[in-house]
Amino acid sequence: MTNFDEAIAFAQAHEIAWPRDPATDLAHWGVHHDDPPPFNALRGPVHPRGGVSGVIRVGDEEVARWGEPDRADQTFSVAKTYLALLAGIAHGRGLLEPDDRVSDRLPGIGFDSAHNRSITWAHLLTQTSEWQGECFGMPDQVEHYRRVSFDPTPPTGRKGDLRPLRAPGSYWEYNDVRINQLSLALLHLFARPLPEVFAENVLQPIGAGRDFKWEGYDDAWVEIGGRRTQSVPGGTHWGGGVSISARDQARIGQLLLDGGAHGDRQVIPRDWVQRMHAPCVQAPFYGWLTWLNGDGRLFAEAARNSWFMFGAGGHTVWIEPDHRAVVVTRWMDGDQAAGFVRRVVQALRR
Repeated sequence: MTNFDEAIAFAQAHEIAWPRDPATDLAHWGVHHDDPPPFNALRGPVHPRGGVSGVIRVGDEEVARWGEPDRADQTFSVAKTYLALLAGIAHGRGLLEPDDRVSDRLPGIGFDSAHNRSITWAHLLTQTSEWQGECFGMPDQVEHYRRVSFDPTPPTGRKGDLRPLRAPGSYWEYNDVRINQLSLALLHLFARPLPEVFAENVLQPIGAGRDFKWEGYDDAWVEIGGRRTQSVPGGTHWGGGVSISARDQARIGQLLLDGGAHGDRQVIPRDWVQRMHAPCVQAPFYGWLTWLNGDGRLFAEAARNSWFMFGAGGHTVWIEPDHRAVVVTRWMDGDQAAGFVRRVVQALRR
């Protein structure tokens, strides 16, 4: 059996510097501090975290684990990919086509302006929508000129300054306000709370969901079919988001590695999963709310067909088709990710 001890020891030696309990030192926890005031504050719940944890699966079996793999912790932007899975479920039910305009199906929720009405689901999934407006009081401008670790051509402006908008579909920008607008659109599309839809249609079929939570902001409530329902964010930028275990993250990664199938059940349409890791024209390093390694810029040692889910706080779900591997690591210093990946690759090749 492949020995991952060196990679595991490396991960455990490089825990992220965030405090384990945000209540003890909130100034050094999270990413909201980078936002212009008054938007540099939490709007949803947060909770203490565990230490460095992870899981490695090869084939269809778990072959390594460390830390607390069953502990449900907040996972930040890994949750963006979960929105893409929900969109895939909607597609499988005939509720959306990628090139459909959102405004045609869902009028009155923020896609009706002259600028926004041409936005498609594919634009939202590739982060090229250039959606303009406020989502639960948070303007899209908050995320203008945002820099993220794996963007090969980061913007040069100051975060939060107004940037001239381009036509929808023509410019890539990592923007959590627009992600939350996608989540709101999916809520209206399903007309049910997204955590329920995700648990029933993704987690339960693959044997996952223990201690899973997907929480929204304190003021992010809408009425759907006469029911007061909370819209959930695609991350934990301003609190809330998905709490899930490393082991369940690995199960979701396995589902994607297997083309959306679990056993004899097609959980997510296979063509949808294939499209999730196809390069975006405007940003070839990005798919449908996933990160791609096609040119080796993310990780030179990783296979070029590897794809990833990333979240602040050192969260990585890595799908490596060449070795039929899924690798999850949590709360590891992101600056050390390349060293961890290199050691995993060396172990897989032995």
